[in-house]
Amino acid sequence: MTAAEPAPGKPAEAAPATREAGGPTARAARTLVLAAVFTCAACGLVYELALVALGSYLVGNSVTQASIVLSVMVFAMGIGSLLAKPLQGRPVVAFAVVEGALALVGGLSVLGLYAAFAWLDLYVPALVVVAFAVGALIGAEIPLLMTLLQRIRRQDAGSAVADLFAADYVGALVGGLAFPFLLLPTFGHIKGALLVGVVNAVAGVAVVLWLFRRQVGRAARAGLWGGMAAVLAVLGAAYALADGFEVSARQALYADPIALSERTPYQEIVITRKVTGSDVRLFLNGDLQFSSADEYRYHESLVHPLMAGPHGRVLILGGGDGLAMREVLRYRDVRSATLVELDPEMIRLARTYGPLSSLNRRSLDDPRAHVITTDAFSWLRHLNERFDAVIVDMPDPDDVATAKLYSVEFYGLAKRALAPGARMVVQSGSPYFAPKSFWSIQKSIAAAGFSTTPYHVDVPSFGDWGFVLAAPTPQPPVLTLAQDTPDLRFLDAPLLQAARVFPKDRRPRDVDVNTLVHPRLVEYEGEEWKNS
Repeated sequence: MTAAEPAPGKPAEAAPATREAGGPTARAARTLVLAAVFTCAACGLVYELALVALGSYLVGNSVTQASIVLSVMVFAMGIGSLLAKPLQGRPVVAFAVVEGALALVGGLSVLGLYAAFAWLDLYVPALVVVAFAVGALIGAEIPLLMTLLQRIRRQDAGSAVADLFAADYVGALVGGLAFPFLLLPTFGHIKGALLVGVVNAVAGVAVVLWLFRRQVGRAARAGLWGGMAAVLAVLGAAYALADGFEVSARQALYADPIALSERTPYQEIVITRKVTGSDVRLFLNGDLQFSSADEYRYHESLVHPLMAGPHGRVLILGGGDGLAMREVLRYRDVRSATLVELDPEMIRLARTYGPLSSLNRRSLDDPRAHVITTDAFSWLRHLNERFDAVIVDMPDPDDVATAKLYSVEFYGLAKRALAPGARMVVQSGSPYFAPKSFWSIQKSIAAAGFSTTPYHVDVPSFGDWGFVLAAPTPQPPVLTLAQDTPDLRFLDAPLLQAARVFPKDRRPRDVDVNTLVHPRLVEYEGEEWKNS
């Protein structure tokens, strides 16, 4: 009787890998399988994080994106585990097929979702399908791996589960750290996912097929090796075409030709420029920040009503494009203007990128301008200075990270930065497209101890846009212009009088304040902009 033959009266059972002539020892074989578990777990978590991060970049609202991905994937993992039960009779072939499919689906997931977003406008349905497919394939791994480990050497269930999950969880740790610190900054979303798919295919298919090569028929073995080669070929071709695809997909999102595109650790910066005319537009994570055709309307409305009060020392939170700084420095009695911006790349572009530095009149290089690159929330917590005027020019609060910059707590920190008699102005979004968000910002500022004067103007690129002028005084600040206001292209006293009047469809709403522990603005922004 050979080692592969069953004993009389016992059910047939595949021979342990350690009994194969020339095969590795049981300990070496188990180590290789656990290494495959480790690698596949790392790849699985990278796919998961890539889906969450991509949704945050493209759609915003990272909480919603994470909730969709995690809940669908965990549910699908349970379904995948159940579906793998009938496959345990042929675990080697089944595991190789599952890993090949996971490498292909996971590796192409970011590319496919980007295409669905750019050309089909089907991002959320596509995300659910992809998350379910990836989750089901990940869920099918564990039962099959448990069977493979038992084929190498029998051990009690508790010990086998401990070994398997230890390798799985440690692999998840490595994948979770590799994604933000290595893959994303070095290769980007699309190429990073494709590379992980290649690693997944090699670790999941090649290692297992080599270890258990004599337990698979020649035809099946050839088919599986050929399938893995096909998966690697598809992923490799996609990698080679990824740059061109990304350029085409990104351009499909913008009406005008892209003049500059950069991915930083904090955001995606895109600048477009019309072929005819001189309209330059800045987008951060797909959201329009300004159009050179009418940005003066926005920045004059943001800055000059504030400057009617004391303005010897001015603080600008956000505004890394330097346009708010340009308006501030038009006042000769401004002694210093400090700008706090999170992304140093935005500052570099504002200083060195010709169309942008020309538009901001090189304001960031003015001797009175001081630039600090850090998180505004953390910076305010440790601030010991006081300012006569504070300008909050942050991106719209469509994400938890930006919503905190519109919270009661943030405005409380800003209040501590005000000198006696000082005032603050906050860009507050659209009272027409997002009225709940606008009035929640106004209410949150008031909850931090300010008296407020909301106002709105028409900026054609944005539509109706609103601001809140605030002061820590019993009476709301007066909306007016200083006597020494420089010549303006848009704003004047009659326009400011009208700016305080809100039509019936834009009047105050009964909304909640936005706090760190209850970020209302993310909910309001997503719901209102979608409905509009």
